[in-house]
Amino acid sequence: MIHTQPFGRTQHNSTAIIFGAFAVNRCDQVQADRILEQLLQHGINHIDTAAAYGDSELRIAPWMARHREQFFLATKTGRRTYTAARDQIDESLQRLQVDCIDLIQLHNLVDPAEWETAMGAGGALQAAREAREQGKVRYIGVTGHGLTVAQMHLKSLAEFPFDSVLLPWNYVLYQNETYRQDFQRLQQECQRQNVAIQTIKGLTRRPWGDQPVTRNTWYEPFEDASDMDRAVHWILGQPGLYLNTAGDPDLLPLILQAGARFQGKPTEAEMEELVAERAMASLFHA
Repeated sequence: MIHTQPFGRTQHNSTAIIFGAFAVNRCDQVQADRILEQLLQHGINHIDTAAAYGDSELRIAPWMARHREQFFLATKTGRRTYTAARDQIDESLQRLQVDCIDLIQLHNLVDPAEWETAMGAGGALQAAREAREQGKVRYIGVTGHGLTVAQMHLKSLAEFPFDSVLLPWNYVLYQNETYRQDFQRLQQECQRQNVAIQTIKGLTRRPWGDQPVTRNTWYEPFEDASDMDRAVHWILGQPGLYLNTAGDPDLLPLILQAGARFQGKPTEAEMEELVAERAMASLFHA
């Protein structure tokens, strides 16, 4: 089983591994139901999807009809204005067939101009706050990608008390001094405010480059069980962090099995060995 920990100030104890529901964006319902069974077997109790994830919300809806009380349910809106975000939140409620979403997140809010729109008067944050007041959502978070995301999340937390943040984190990013320092500053602020930190791209080996894309992921992932263990355990070995699973459903069993085997964080030497053996490289560049 995967261990649980308090998800920030939400009073929910979420599994340290969160199901990234991009993995069902291209599945039919039979395939999606098989994936749900894996979550139940490993005790995963937190699902993270988004309006932009194809049919993901639609595939999750039947699960919610049967197992709503067993999952903390999160989705995202990528809209930046009040009206568009309000409408998308309502559409997600309909697609998921639920009365309330546990966590609505402002999706990939890193562009400065988009940030000003979303956070300002008549912006997406206003819609999220209104939805919370109306009982349509319980908590509000913010997500992002790229090397500036930690800085932008700090800016967001200075403006509004978000309940969670989501951003990339893996050993190669840790080796990027600027990103590491930004991430650590964000960690300190999240600890101060009791904000949950979700991590993505934790299973990145390197960019696809010129290779054929063989997985439903933005990057070439680890596939060997030993490699997966080190990548997963490196994240889980950092107090308070959550690991969101990869977008390819065939990788899910390996990730969950690695999580179940977790006993402690790998050493620096073990991670350096992984970098060298698997030619790890950053997905993001300045």
